[in-house]
Amino acid sequence: MNKTMKLKPEQLRWTLDMGTLPFTTTNDLEPLDEILGQDRGVQALQFGIGIQRPGYNILVTGAPGTGRMNAVRRILSEAAKSNGTPGDLCYLNNFKNPEEPILIHLDSGTGAKLKKDMQILVEDLKREVPKLFESPEYLARKNEISETYEKKTATFFMNLEKQVKEAGFALVTFQGRQGQPPEVMPVVDGEPTPMLKLEQMLEKGRFPQDEFERIKAKHAEIKLEIDSIFLQIRSLQKEIQDKNRQADRRMFETLAEGLMAPLKKEYSQDKLHLYLQHMLDDMIENIAIFFHQDQPQPMAMGDPFEHYVVNVLVDNAEQEGPPVIIEEYPTYRNLFGSIERVVDRSGVWRTDFSRIKAGSFVRANGGYLVINLLDAIMEPGVWPSLKRALKSRKMEIQTYDPFYLFTTSALKPEPIEMDVKVIILADTYMYHLLQFYDEDVPKIFKVRADFDSTMPRTEEAVLQFARFVRAQCQEHELLPFDQTAMATLVEEAVRMGGRQEKMAATFPRLVDLLMEAEYFARQADQKLVRGEDVQQALEARIYRSSLIEEKIQDMIDRGSIMIDIDGAKVGQINGLAVYSMGDMMFGKPSRITASTAMGKAGIINIEREADLSGNTHNKGVLILGGYLRQMFAQNKPLSMSASIAFEQSYSGVDGDSASSTEMYALLSSLSGQPIKQGIAVTGSVNQNGEVQAIGGVNYKIEGFFACCKAKGLTGAQGVIIPKANIPDLMLKAEVVQAVLQGQFHIWAVDNIAQGIEILTGKKAGQQKKDGSYPKTSVFGMVDERLKTLALGLASFGKDDKKDSSV
Repeated sequence: MNKTMKLKPEQLRWTLDMGTLPFTTTNDLEPLDEILGQDRGVQALQFGIGIQRPGYNILVTGAPGTGRMNAVRRILSEAAKSNGTPGDLCYLNNFKNPEEPILIHLDSGTGAKLKKDMQILVEDLKREVPKLFESPEYLARKNEISETYEKKTATFFMNLEKQVKEAGFALVTFQGRQGQPPEVMPVVDGEPTPMLKLEQMLEKGRFPQDEFERIKAKHAEIKLEIDSIFLQIRSLQKEIQDKNRQADRRMFETLAEGLMAPLKKEYSQDKLHLYLQHMLDDMIENIAIFFHQDQPQPMAMGDPFEHYVVNVLVDNAEQEGPPVIIEEYPTYRNLFGSIERVVDRSGVWRTDFSRIKAGSFVRANGGYLVINLLDAIMEPGVWPSLKRALKSRKMEIQTYDPFYLFTTSALKPEPIEMDVKVIILADTYMYHLLQFYDEDVPKIFKVRADFDSTMPRTEEAVLQFARFVRAQCQEHELLPFDQTAMATLVEEAVRMGGRQEKMAATFPRLVDLLMEAEYFARQADQKLVRGEDVQQALEARIYRSSLIEEKIQDMIDRGSIMIDIDGAKVGQINGLAVYSMGDMMFGKPSRITASTAMGKAGIINIEREADLSGNTHNKGVLILGGYLRQMFAQNKPLSMSASIAFEQSYSGVDGDSASSTEMYALLSSLSGQPIKQGIAVTGSVNQNGEVQAIGGVNYKIEGFFACCKAKGLTGAQGVIIPKANIPDLMLKAEVVQAVLQGQFHIWAVDNIAQGIEILTGKKAGQQKKDGSYPKTSVFGMVDERLKTLALGLASFGKDDKKDSSV
């Protein structure tokens, strides 16, 4: 056995030299005020935020916990200091077309002031207009006009009465018919007599016929004259009313223009001046509302003055610099706003410009908006609307109404010109899906800020990490950490990073560990957090989540799950698998068996036949055939039937990390050489027989160690791993200690030949020029067995032909 393949204890775990720590406790350090370990992501964020061009929105990718949001907050906070504050946005009533409200841009803080000024203007008018029309001057002028009208009317009636009287008629006015022409009646025997009564007298012979005809003709003539006079009176009345109306308008206009003058002077926008003119025109047409302020309005009517208000859509009065909005609930309403509807007193749905509400997208105009991609995609209507707004750089506020329930009362507000930089947080998988399926994404998200889950383990990084711990202690009021605690923390960060030269950059889990370690230190009435406290926190964390692991180990101890850890057996080997429980991972051994016989079926993957094998595992099994053909089928056909199975596996198998293990089981079955059961194996293999790196190597080794420890360490047990995984080793201290004492072993191999020698204790065998192997080597025995199977299969084929010819 090649001893150079056996790893030394110092290769199994990186440990921090505390002499490299230039402090006694974290209180000796300055808190870290920068983003740790994410230079690439930070530079991309700074570039994306700095470049002010269309489409340069940012997709921030990476695993949760890598500090993406903190980095975004910090960089945006710095960027906001160097830029100006955007202005306010207001919607005003469009008096010419109320369905298309007018948008006004104002300086920051001016929107609320304009709203207040407009309220004051309306209140002033409501107070001053009634006073104006009750003034002595106004009443005198109105009385003068009325007197003129009354004099002309009286003259008309005097002339008419004289004319009627001379013709022998009288004018009779009946009560309740004011404003109507008087009745013309002939005077008979000194009394006004209705024409109907004369007709009745005529019919009875009591009134002369010729006299009746004369009176009737004259009556018609006078009636026509009366109608003509009343037309003149009505024309005069209309003339007087028009004069009154025009005079009222001039008086109101003079008053309103005087009150509006300060507004026009203070707000110099032409668009606002035009609005004020249209507002004045509307008030002039509706002067009556100022005289009926206290009277109840009809049920369908609201406040008659509400269409003179200012709807301040975005108020940046309290904003310093560009707005930074982090929208944690990006529903359509929260993101893009809405147009609210209310039910009036008559039960009718209604809306107007004053009920337009801004969402965070509009409030972030001139600044930055941060949302989560998954939230945006899951909310109905959000993703398409966001893309449309970013492409057009315009936003038209509407209510999301997929069922078209309110199509009859929709407004069409003037669109808002948008200048907002959108920053979306996404995991890497979602990012690639979007890039593949959504052609708009590269056009509107031109910057990717990718955050890594690890960072290089340099002395500088370790010191920065210590300063990060200091900052967390300050923020969360934690006890200081001494050198031993810091060393344990750094080593755990390296273990979480997955390689000895890396450290984890997933900080929330590490911050949780700080708090848990500090808890145990306080429980012990300590003034410092020590390495033992951090280790206790780690062990407590494992214990809280290790119920399933303990259950599986108990089943192994009882023999319910069959695992041999001593002796040797043909075609049987211990593979290693990793179980992921969400917040915890652990490894456990699994028995793999191989059976070989004469035939043409090749290698049968029993897991695949039972629909319990994943694609990657299927690929790994197929690779085994390629290796066997390369090694043993260059001078003969590969004629065998072999089956491979994960014993007592009922929930499915995937991954190729057991392919080298399956190869060893096959070689053992073909050669007849038993495999040492105290040695477990992990590693994938390629068709050239090279053993390749796998994941979860620490959990796998520790899982088999725990199994051996439970049944008793013999000094002959251990694990074979790929040589490429040596830099990934960060084993628990008890495993390293067992290796140091010779109770447990770790071997690292490059190829199948090295591994089979460790497992069987025999030479694998070097291929000769004729393609054969030494007969006493493992490969020689495999080659001989395959030759026997091929000849036997050929012999059976000849016998079949003889039988068929008989």
